[in-house]
Amino acid sequence: MLKNLSIKNILIIEKLDIEFACGLNVLTGETGAGKSILLDCLGFVLGWRGPADLVRQGVDQGEVTAIFELPKDHPALLLLSDAGISDGRDVILRRVNGKDGRKTAWINDRRVSADLLRSISEYLLELHGQHDDRGLLDPKGHRHLLDQYGGHFDLLENARHAWRNWSSEKNVFQKEIDALNSLEKEESFLRHAVAEISSMQPQIGEEEILDKKRRLMQVEQKLKEKIDRAAQILGRDAVEGMMSDAMRWLESVAGELDGKLDAAVTALSASFSSLHDAVFEIESYLDASETDSYDLLSTEERLFAIRGLARKYQVAPDKLPEFLENVVLRLEALEGGKGKLEDRQKAVAAADVAYKTAAKALSRARKSAAVALDAAMAVELEPLKMDRALFSTSVSKSDAGAHGIDFVRFLVETNPGTPAGPLGKIASGGELSRFLLALKVCLRPSDDSRTVIFDEIDRGVGGATADAVGRRLATLAGVSQVLVVTHSPQVAAFASKHFRVKKHQLELETLSDVMELDKIARIDEIARMLSGDKITPEARAAANALIKS
Repeated sequence: MLKNLSIKNILIIEKLDIEFACGLNVLTGETGAGKSILLDCLGFVLGWRGPADLVRQGVDQGEVTAIFELPKDHPALLLLSDAGISDGRDVILRRVNGKDGRKTAWINDRRVSADLLRSISEYLLELHGQHDDRGLLDPKGHRHLLDQYGGHFDLLENARHAWRNWSSEKNVFQKEIDALNSLEKEESFLRHAVAEISSMQPQIGEEEILDKKRRLMQVEQKLKEKIDRAAQILGRDAVEGMMSDAMRWLESVAGELDGKLDAAVTALSASFSSLHDAVFEIESYLDASETDSYDLLSTEERLFAIRGLARKYQVAPDKLPEFLENVVLRLEALEGGKGKLEDRQKAVAAADVAYKTAAKALSRARKSAAVALDAAMAVELEPLKMDRALFSTSVSKSDAGAHGIDFVRFLVETNPGTPAGPLGKIASGGELSRFLLALKVCLRPSDDSRTVIFDEIDRGVGGATADAVGRRLATLAGVSQVLVVTHSPQVAAFASKHFRVKKHQLELETLSDVMELDKIARIDEIARMLSGDKITPEARAAANALIKS
């Protein structure tokens, strides 16, 4: 509830401190005394849009502070916690308006934006008046209000759950269709890739092994070339052949030289034998290395083929086996996808049936609650002298969603035979106020911790009708703190706490003040409201009778 409202230097208020109470708080005073200024100040500290220039003339800034006492689990405290603001039983809102137009706000001494103030205000206070376009007049909230009235919490949760499940199943089904369509477009590519890579059967690490083997074999090939050149020089067509010829020539003449060349022939024969052995070993090595040349060629062919596949499919050579495995899985998904789609489609159909069942159950409950609400409103409107008016709750079809399949709107018909229309457009000022009061009484939740404000809701009514208004305000104040700005003595008589707003004309300026009335002052104020400026004993007696009733 709103505990305290403190105002400094706002419009014609110099300094004001008001302590509110539970129940029905009534503000009265002559027209122009400044009652609407109090609401402007309250709207200002809550971040609502209002008059641009609020600062009292001749001062640098104006300030409004509002203190709300909230229960431990109040939703406003959760919002504050999310914003990183420490909470407690009291929430202190303070907002300053400089004469240059700049506005600064704090919540519990933490500087905040006007947007956060407005968000918090939705949970703290509810304003109803002749020109109010918030709360009950906003069709966007009518479905929620009807669900609250009918207690449709479980049915609504069932519909929300079924909607989420249906939406999830549809999303998964659509994703699987898209994936299958994509795979069908790639089918020829996938099959070719499987055939091509499978025929090669590349292994992890094989490219590195082949590359190292190729490099070694290339080195050996260069060495072989040098060995081959040596073999050619030492072979039969070169050194070996020439030594053989030299030995034949020396042996043919050695017998005629009485052994003079025997030592030379012997040495040459030994050298030739060693040369022959060396040439044999070299040629044997070269004969064996012909196989190595073929191995180099096959190694290079496989190495280049693996690298070519890697470039073609844009993966690293070592990733080719993994790529092949993924392609095979995609083909398997394609081949088994149609069967899975049929199962998924059945799941979507089942979720659709479950949602429609839940939504229809909620819709039936809403229509039943609408009938009950219309009947309750008829009962409330009759003592408010609106027995010829007709209130109706329209439940029509809307696009399906988590909320169900219904669009709910409150309609009124103020005179028989006239077409029904939206509450805020059909009813006149006084009628609208009474409609709002009756609707608020019918819809009041037992745990609503918001402060409810009615601004001159009794305008244009008096006598028994005003008394009926007062009684309903008192009833509403039994579950919520209520603030009423009124000119009706019948309404003021039901106050738990009564404040009088009065304007004082000083030499250089006009100031407005608010005074909490004790029992005697309260009788005088209600008497003034009954008789005018001159308070008679009869008026006091009537005022006392009103209060006692």
